[in-house]
Amino acid sequence: MIQFPKPDVEQFFRTYAISTFAVSKDESRLIFSSNLNGKNNLWSVDFPNQFPSLFAQVDQQCNFIKIDPENRFVLAGFDDNGDENYHIYALPAEGGKPQPLITGDKTDKFFFADQSKDGNILYYITSKGNSQFLNIHRYDMKSKEDTILYKGVEAPTYLSAVAKDETSFVTARIFANTYQVAYLHIDGEEVLLTPSKEEVHTVSSPVYVDEATIYFVTNYGEEFSYIASFDIASRTFTPQLKLEQENIKFIKWNEKQKKLYFATEKGVTDHLYSFELGAKAPERIECPTDVIEELVVSEQGNLYLRGRSSTVPSNIYVQKADQPFEQLTKNNVLGVSEEQMVEPDVITYKSFDGMNIEALLFKAKPELSNGYTIVWPHGGPQSAERKWFRAMFQCFLNRGYTIFAPNFRGSTGYGASFTKLVEGDWGEGPRLDCVHGIEWLFEQGITNQEKLFVVGGSYGGYMSLLLAGRHPEYFRATVDIFGVSNLFTFLNSVPEHWKPIMKRWLGDPIEDKERLEKDSPITYLDNMVKPMLVIQGANDPRVVKEESDQIVNALKGNGVDVEYLVLDDEGHGFSKKENEIKVYEKMLEFLEKHQ
Repeated sequence: MIQFPKPDVEQFFRTYAISTFAVSKDESRLIFSSNLNGKNNLWSVDFPNQFPSLFAQVDQQCNFIKIDPENRFVLAGFDDNGDENYHIYALPAEGGKPQPLITGDKTDKFFFADQSKDGNILYYITSKGNSQFLNIHRYDMKSKEDTILYKGVEAPTYLSAVAKDETSFVTARIFANTYQVAYLHIDGEEVLLTPSKEEVHTVSSPVYVDEATIYFVTNYGEEFSYIASFDIASRTFTPQLKLEQENIKFIKWNEKQKKLYFATEKGVTDHLYSFELGAKAPERIECPTDVIEELVVSEQGNLYLRGRSSTVPSNIYVQKADQPFEQLTKNNVLGVSEEQMVEPDVITYKSFDGMNIEALLFKAKPELSNGYTIVWPHGGPQSAERKWFRAMFQCFLNRGYTIFAPNFRGSTGYGASFTKLVEGDWGEGPRLDCVHGIEWLFEQGITNQEKLFVVGGSYGGYMSLLLAGRHPEYFRATVDIFGVSNLFTFLNSVPEHWKPIMKRWLGDPIEDKERLEKDSPITYLDNMVKPMLVIQGANDPRVVKEESDQIVNALKGNGVDVEYLVLDDEGHGFSKKENEIKVYEKMLEFLEKHQ
């Protein structure tokens, strides 16, 4: 029979990303942002047809899509080559060229917040005039009147919800990823939704279920987030629904059904539920994906879900009338079946202090294995590696690499206390969690010091650099993708609206000078003697190019074998398909060269 070659790199990376989507009020149209044609653009599906057509050619990342309830226009937010300075644009109802609607200087940010039921009022958040704490604006689409609804104070402030009659609204103040409080603004008064601001907790996803009651997600007084309510008249906070060891991610409200829909995070997977107000318990909904990334609930109660699984890329699904979910997009790996890819094992190991650490272990198939293993510290750091598709993982597995991804302390999904452990400790506890995971790999006979690489991006890039500097004996080589190299310069270079949270999250350059020096990879330059590949987006606003420049220049000065790839039209990630393929081909070439 015909013998076909094994899949090449491009086949895995010809999957496309879907970053956000919207459904029209009458459910006749789906619009989504995707790099389907190589760069991020807007695509539409007009039901019952399911073949996508180009809706807007923008070649930029999109952070929201909003279809006018009367189908008069579409709103969307676009940045500029990865700089994350999103501005708000309007598009004709049938698609076409975006027209600037809410814009300013290139360095200003404009984030969509809400829209009135009739579509005539737009609420947005901007850094213009308040770069650190942000301002909330109300824009009248008919009169063009733009007024400041609220000026952010004390911390970066976001508009979270607006009452239908516009008599009140809810804002969130972000003191840290793990410390976010919410206020009701009514009759000139600010009212805290939770009993106390002093206890560190989070509030998110508020919805007005009627003019007198707000439901929201919080972890006030608990390890895991739950659903609570706030009675506006009596100013009463009431817990409504808690689930054992499951972290509620967000809620969506359906007015017609008087029902909440919500997703939960449980370790490395998500669950989906519905909850009728007044019921004793929620109903579990069979979910088509391991991870839920976005959920839209139509007025009729139909569910549109964007998600992915370990062996299935991001897709959009719909559930109608309690029937099984139907897949609306067909995003799969070119010429590779799910069976040819690898599902991870979920393992647990003990760290240095006896704490249990969960990890994903992707084992290369025996017939493909090259005997080498990659340690992948995830980004964030207050994020987690989950059972979601990564083209890089499946491609590298197909090339014979086993991949180990630990959810070290600071990861989400394991309780609030666990997530907070990285705050003020970027380089000690999480690093030792990774080290003990590596030693677990050695003990299990999965790999050894002669056959181990470390690869990571963002915080994972930082951790890869730190491991390379403090534990060089463990690794053959390192790949750092836009990782922080110097915590002092990083503190000074982050976006302005990040700066108010940096002391709690990372530390103070004067008060914590000794610790920040100890936890900065650049402190250990003399130990970094193994080969290294550094990859950086020139427009990265989170980890600026200078972070990579300084580590590369210093190592080259020490005579270390360093390769440096800079992408001039990217930011904190790879939005353009050709760049993505270029990056991962370079990574494979580098790893193979140093086997």
